[in-house]
Amino acid sequence: MQALLAPLKELAEYDEVRKIVRQGKGTVALSGCVDSQKLHMIYGLSDGLKYKVIVTYNDLKAKEIYEEYRFYDRNVMLYPAKDLIFFQADIHGNQLVQERIKTLRRVVEGKPVTIVTTYAALMTPQVLWEEKDIIHTERGGSLDESKLASRLVAMGYEKAYQVESPGQFSVRGGIVDIFDLTEENPYRIELWGDEVESIRSFDILSQRSIEKLESITVYPATEFVLSEEQIRKGIASLEKEAAKQEKIFRDAHQPEEAHRIATQVSELKEQLLEFQSKANLEGYIRYFYENTVTMPELLADMAGRSLVFYIDEPARVKEQADAIELEFRESMEQRARKGYVLPGQMNILYSGEQVAATLEKNAVVTLATMETKYGYFRTEKHVDIAARNIAPYNNSFESLVKDLKKYKKSGYRVLLLSGSRTRARRLAEDLRNAEDGDAGLTAVYTEDPMREVQPGEILTYYGHVNKGFEYPWLKFVVLSESDIFGSEKRKKKKKKLYQGQKINDFNDLKIGDYVVHETHGLGIYKGIEKVEVENIVKDYLKIEYRDGGNLYILATGLDVIQKYASADAAKKPKLNKLGGKEWEHTKTKVRSAVSAVAKDLVELYAVRQQSEGYAFGKDTVWQREFEEMFPFEETEDQLSAIADTKADMESHRIMDRLICGDVGYGKTEIAIRAAFKAVQEGKQVVYLVPTTILAQQHYNTFVQRMKDFPVNIALMSRFRTSSEIKKTVKDLEKGMVDIVIGTHRVLSADVKFKDLGLLIIDEEQRFGVAHKEKIKKLKENVDVLTLTATPIPRTLHMSLIGIRDMSVLEEAPNDRLPIQTFVCEYNDELVREAIVREMARGGQVYYVYNRVNNIADIAAQIAKLVPEANVAYAHGQMKEHELERIMFDFINGEIDVLVSTTIIETGLDISNVNTMIIHDSDNLGLSQLYQLRGRVGRSNRNAYAFLMYKRDKMLKEVAEKRLAAIKEFTDLGSGFKIAMRDLEIRGAGNLLGMSQHGHMEAVGYDLYCKMLNEAVQNLKGIHTTVDFTTVIDLDVDAYIPAEYIVNETQKLDIYKRIAGIETLKERDEMKDELLDRFGNIPKAVDNLLRIALIRMAAHALDMTEIKGKNGRITFNFRPDAAIDPLKIPAFLKKHGEKMSFTAYGNPFFTYKYKKTGLVETDAELLMEKTEELLEEMKELVLEKLPAQEN
Repeated sequence: MQALLAPLKELAEYDEVRKIVRQGKGTVALSGCVDSQKLHMIYGLSDGLKYKVIVTYNDLKAKEIYEEYRFYDRNVMLYPAKDLIFFQADIHGNQLVQERIKTLRRVVEGKPVTIVTTYAALMTPQVLWEEKDIIHTERGGSLDESKLASRLVAMGYEKAYQVESPGQFSVRGGIVDIFDLTEENPYRIELWGDEVESIRSFDILSQRSIEKLESITVYPATEFVLSEEQIRKGIASLEKEAAKQEKIFRDAHQPEEAHRIATQVSELKEQLLEFQSKANLEGYIRYFYENTVTMPELLADMAGRSLVFYIDEPARVKEQADAIELEFRESMEQRARKGYVLPGQMNILYSGEQVAATLEKNAVVTLATMETKYGYFRTEKHVDIAARNIAPYNNSFESLVKDLKKYKKSGYRVLLLSGSRTRARRLAEDLRNAEDGDAGLTAVYTEDPMREVQPGEILTYYGHVNKGFEYPWLKFVVLSESDIFGSEKRKKKKKKLYQGQKINDFNDLKIGDYVVHETHGLGIYKGIEKVEVENIVKDYLKIEYRDGGNLYILATGLDVIQKYASADAAKKPKLNKLGGKEWEHTKTKVRSAVSAVAKDLVELYAVRQQSEGYAFGKDTVWQREFEEMFPFEETEDQLSAIADTKADMESHRIMDRLICGDVGYGKTEIAIRAAFKAVQEGKQVVYLVPTTILAQQHYNTFVQRMKDFPVNIALMSRFRTSSEIKKTVKDLEKGMVDIVIGTHRVLSADVKFKDLGLLIIDEEQRFGVAHKEKIKKLKENVDVLTLTATPIPRTLHMSLIGIRDMSVLEEAPNDRLPIQTFVCEYNDELVREAIVREMARGGQVYYVYNRVNNIADIAAQIAKLVPEANVAYAHGQMKEHELERIMFDFINGEIDVLVSTTIIETGLDISNVNTMIIHDSDNLGLSQLYQLRGRVGRSNRNAYAFLMYKRDKMLKEVAEKRLAAIKEFTDLGSGFKIAMRDLEIRGAGNLLGMSQHGHMEAVGYDLYCKMLNEAVQNLKGIHTTVDFTTVIDLDVDAYIPAEYIVNETQKLDIYKRIAGIETLKERDEMKDELLDRFGNIPKAVDNLLRIALIRMAAHALDMTEIKGKNGRITFNFRPDAAIDPLKIPAFLKKHGEKMSFTAYGNPFFTYKYKKTGLVETDAELLMEKTEELLEEMKELVLEKLPAQEN
């Protein structure tokens, strides 16, 4: 863009600096640079260069530069640093690797790019990819399926049944799906033998194709692609060194260390050879690669001369590098002494000096504010730019105009950037019209990138810089809209509304799972079996019952079984006996209990819906003023939740809204605004929280937010003396207190309100049953707002059934970074590292240890590990004031490490705590782990969570699933998905008060919910249709062959979905999907799809069964079928001898026809006849029934 570039060219030294940059060698130092101006300078100097690398001194700064530089260059990539200290975690998040590989890919492809990174990222060793590490294929080319699979594994991809996340691939009968780490969507390659027949990209959720592609290139999912030869050599040299080291330890009488080093190497070997997993290879890179390079060398090798490095604040960069080196060295020495690492692992980091040396082989430009030391760099030329920041105008248009006139007088060129084109145009108009007698301002809006600014002119343009700047020597000023109107709210992408989706994985049946059949009861699922009767093949689900009874269900009738889920996943349920009476008894018992509950529920909700609640007025001026004082920027979700809450309060209905939002997503602010609105109309508000500390924190927040308004806020908890509480109780009754925040103390009988208008409940599931009953009483005729971070099954299910209004906050606040989660075996050194590192940046640490009996010993052990830290411990059995005091000290930053039981999981908000270590994490429940993890990362720093488990402990499958789930959902905003997982793992919790617990156990969660839903609908007067099943039993092959869909889970899913097909359109969509995902459709599957439609048509005609074999088809109807008897004679006459009708009992038609004797022809004939007759039978329907669409 010329308006930005032209003025720079007038700088005296511009050409000289450009020359050095273009030569690709030499170091120039620029001083007198300011924040946003540095990027402008970089843009000006790099004009026409292919590769630019901006190196800064910390991750946060890198992120800022990355965001801002996008205005100058759309091809900008962020290259994050790897954390070499914590490399031995078993699983780390994929996100970091993904960003790094995306950048490398761009360079390999030879496309122009600006890379933003930190010096730390340049210090880790890199490896050049070879040609064979990248797979390129095109339509019509050839690929060997089995070789491809082993190549993908070597490239770091993980094999799965179904591709669900980046870095996975799956192979099934001629179709290969690959999710390249660097792509938005996965690829699907269809092979015919070894020939590539087609390549498509597909959607991850529906698994359906998006677009056809001619050719694709798949990049590795790891930075280290190892050949088998390299692995063999690497392991050999590892074993050699380990044996040597082990001997040294043994000779020094250090058996523990010797054992540690030996097991570590044998575990690594097993992991590489048996599981082909390369999770923690970074630490052993020197054993597998003869020579590694630094990032600058890697880039120079690929980019040649067209490469320049910009170093932001060289002195601070050196500081960062020194700190990293020191930390790494100390950590490694400490670990080597204890046998956690081998000597060859100690020198994997390049030193700051080494990196600088490789940098100086290229063109380097350092940019600094002050003329300081240049860190590692020897500069050949020094230029002072003398740029200045622009002081913000804080919304004052007058002072802006005043300054612009000064600029005009001095012949300055002014460029004004605005984040929207319409605003840029309007600004130009406003400035032209801002005359007050003098000659006006010359302001022009342009979209022409070649247009230059003339002296004395103001140009408005679409774009964004964080802060305005000026070059006094050049008489050139760049102003951003945020200088004038304060920092603008960043426009965010509109999010899809969460409408609730079916949880499919929740119903994934595995062999050995308990299932509930609605008519036969509880059994064990034994898989799909192919059964052949008289040459006709069908798939059946086999379910085993008590005393050896087996039930076979046609796979097309899947809708009568559900997976059994209950609150206690470990407890084995009692199986039913086939043909016994007990299941009917159980069902009857549960049904009556359910209808009682449904009655309560519906009455409670009906009363709330019908009874007139208090309708609050529209927002007042005060309300708006109060909301504008919120120091942060609301997210879209927050704004819509606030709007919904207010709308509920302003309506005549009684509000009952659930706000589900992840920890730290701003639920409290919604509550604060609702409370403020209620107080405006003289109503009282109760804010109920589960713990004392939390009450204190919310109290502080409320007082802080409302300090400028006449609102009287009281606290009722153990922190208050009895006399203070007495006074509060009195004042509440008199109406002197507007808002009371408290624990269950607020529910005591002595607390009376003058005029209660709003009840806010935080984390309702943490209150005991007795308290819940009291809350219910309190709820009866006031507006209720419930806040929760992990929805409980009850609230979840109810709200999704639609008896309850719900707002979901899924969007992370702007400057939040996801929490880096590491799952690893317990290791003293790692704990020490994590604590020391957090303290080094002035932060604090949570150490979660969930056993009270020896928590003091653990605290002492940590104090010994990290003598410089102030360690304290806290648990729920302490004396209250003691616990309070410790928490208070911790909040005030006097304690560095707090060893505590899980009492910290509820809502404590301390933004200075950014590392959490969880001891024996495999013993905690998923929602617990999740909430705990949400206690860190409440600020814009990188936060770490270490989930530790005991060394050499085989994790129980459930625990492993839990830790993997937590890992999987590293992105913020996943509490909601976790609750879904939690349902699966723990089964469904306490659904409707304790009394229902047993009934849920008896029939399983799903059937219970189904019964409850029916009872609720009936009470609401929506009569559910009589539920009857239609069975289609035709002598044709109708099943999914094993070679067509290999994986049983997928097969079940497809059966389930075919069983639910209702229209021709749905059938065609299903066909497309099968073709797309699994290849050409076999005849048996096509028959299955036709039968699904036959079943729908028959169901609409009130038939219970169609049976077709040996040349005869019978159509059985229900006795009360809506068929017009007067039309039957004509129908029989039309078909003559072939058709007969039996009217007594359950009426049925019988149709006879001649078979040909050829199996396939007969099957086709039978299907055609059935379809034709069904079509004709629609004529028999009583007029009032609309004909069913096919």
